[in-house]
This record gives sequence, C-alpha cells and structure tokens, in this order.
Amino acid sequence: MPTARHQAEKGELTQAVGVSRGGRTTKIHCLADGRGRILAVALTPGNVADITMAVPILEALAPTRRLIADKAYDADRLRTWLEDKSIEAVIPGRAARAVAYPLNRAAYRRRNVIERMFGHLKNWKRIATRYDRLAVNYLAAVVLVAIVTQWLGCVPYLG
Repeated sequence: MPTARHQAEKGELTQAVGVSRGGRTTKIHCLADGRGRILAVALTPGNVADITMAVPILEALAPTRRLIADKAYDADRLRTWLEDKSIEAVIPGRAARAVAYPLNRAAYRRRNVIERMFGHLKNWKRIATRYDRLAVNYLAAVVLVAIVTQWLGCVPYLG
C-alpha cells in the first residue's frame, strides 16, 4: 500500500489519482442542470469523500433553487450552508443519522437524470477507463464528451 508521501512524490495527488478498494481511481464531481447537462465539473482522487467538493462546485455558479444529491452529501455543515443560501436540500438521510430531515420525494425522483448523465459519460471508453496520465487531459476529455453528448445532442459513442 503506497503511503501519502510516496503518492506525492509520484505526483498522483496532483493528477487526481487515489488508491481505493478497486485500485487507482479518479472521481468525477459534476453539477448539472435539470436536463442532465453538466454545468461544472471537477476531479479528485478516488479516495477523497464526495462531500469535500460540494461547496466549491456550488460556489462556482449562480445560486440555484434546490440541490438534489445522494446520501454521500448528508452532512449538517452542508445542509446549514444550503439553508443560508436559501437552497432546498433534497438529500436523503444516512441510516445512522439520529435526526431525520424531511425529504421531498417528488424532487428526489429527478436524481435519475444525474445517474443517466454519468451513464452517457461512461459510454465513452476514454472516460470509463482513464487512459490519460495527466488530470488536465482527462478533465478536457470529460468536458469534450459532455459537450458532444449533452449540449450538442449527438449520439453517444459506444466503442
């Protein structure tokens, strides 16, 4: 198991590569509109928690009415931040949560749009299997595929 110092020496942390159960991985964090079109995207190593990128990505864009996210984003700090910005948090609570927050189930059903958006991205082999050594090249590939599949409405490449 490589240490953090070893990873830093190899440049893995700066290239958004982290070691997790499945091996060396990268996470794609996206903020999308109601139609599943990517508005903001960021990369982190695979062993970094999802919630660490929530506030930086949300601050990058104009305020929205609601945030639909999965259980990985269930934290009091994020919920407080969203409430201060008058953004409705549509986030189901974790099983271990002592205080249950109300969930707008009708709005949460729209989360499938995001899951389908990631599915369209992963249809492209270059995105599903990170061939690019540099994070900037991989991020450029993600953005290019998002433009082609989501903004131009082209048929996804399955090869």
